[in-house]
Amino acid sequence: MKTELDTGRDRHEPAIVELTSVPGFVVFDLPGAQVSAGSTRLAPGVTVAEIALLARAMTYKFAALEAQVGGAKAGIAADPADRAARTDLMARYCAEIRPLTEAGFLTGPDMGTSEEDFAPLRERRAVPTALNSLVDGMPFEDLLTGYGVAVAAQTALRAGSGGGWEGRSVAIEGFGKVGGGVAREVVRRGGRVVAVSTIAGCLADPAGIDVERLLALRAVHADRCVTHYGPPVGPPGQLFASADPDVIVPGARPGAIDGTTAGSLPGSVKVVAPAANVPYTRQGADVLRQRGIMALPDFVCNAGAVIGYRSPRDATPAEVLSDTEDMVAALIDDALRHEAGPLAGACEHAAAFLRTWWGEPPAPPFAGS
Repeated sequence: MKTELDTGRDRHEPAIVELTSVPGFVVFDLPGAQVSAGSTRLAPGVTVAEIALLARAMTYKFAALEAQVGGAKAGIAADPADRAARTDLMARYCAEIRPLTEAGFLTGPDMGTSEEDFAPLRERRAVPTALNSLVDGMPFEDLLTGYGVAVAAQTALRAGSGGGWEGRSVAIEGFGKVGGGVAREVVRRGGRVVAVSTIAGCLADPAGIDVERLLALRAVHADRCVTHYGPPVGPPGQLFASADPDVIVPGARPGAIDGTTAGSLPGSVKVVAPAANVPYTRQGADVLRQRGIMALPDFVCNAGAVIGYRSPRDATPAEVLSDTEDMVAALIDDALRHEAGPLAGACEHAAAFLRTWWGEPPAPPFAGS
């Protein structure tokens, strides 16, 4: 393991730990912070630049929650579909990063990984019991992140024109772990899922997709669930222009909402509520503001899992969900009052907290910066 953590580098520049047992790395956004935290992503082609952006988003996420924790993120460049290889890979990864975890690095599942992959690291620091539970057949962590996204969008919808999800529609990019949680919670709150996409294609139905049926198909066919649902699917890139949704949920890798995409969204779109981190470029955020579309802060919308991991050890799933709703709704409501929009408001709130314990904050997380 090659580390740049102790080289005396500028504390405002990220530090990179290159791993030797697996093709990967860990990025610490605030080197020198007593505690740093962020999940581990396993995906083909994952890059240091991508992981550094995501680590910055974690810094702002913890700051929004007023926690003195630096952002961090790990990336492993491999194919998560090879289960046997992944088991061995994650065992080697956990063994190598153990010294980092003992020094204050907290990590858990992200794209391509699951909580069970981190069992070797939980001997001394167990996660809250609720995080290991199933709720309605869905891993609680998946449900929790999606729950927070749905709460954030509902808060914005109520502020914009009154009401919540009742009678509203959403298009969700990605129907994986978090996308499924978003879809289920939107329907539970009276909304319709009118379009979803995976790498296999875009499925749209203005009358509303049967989410439980699609979840059942996902359990069998993974990303190809959309092709087994019934109607013909279009290219994944058609998602945001399909079915005239009220809300869109970006759930892909950074930069999904650039200037071109923001400018081409249907006029029906009122809210962007990201499930993925760093979905906006600066130009994309500017175009959304010019069009009067509420661009919600990704690092608040998808903070559910962080809230869950910071919950009391014996908290029940219901208690964690209640805390998540209260925290996310309050943060979004506060951000919506900012004259420059909710994204700017949340960034300003996070930066102000960082100044209380870290010093001058690093720049907000925007793709392409």
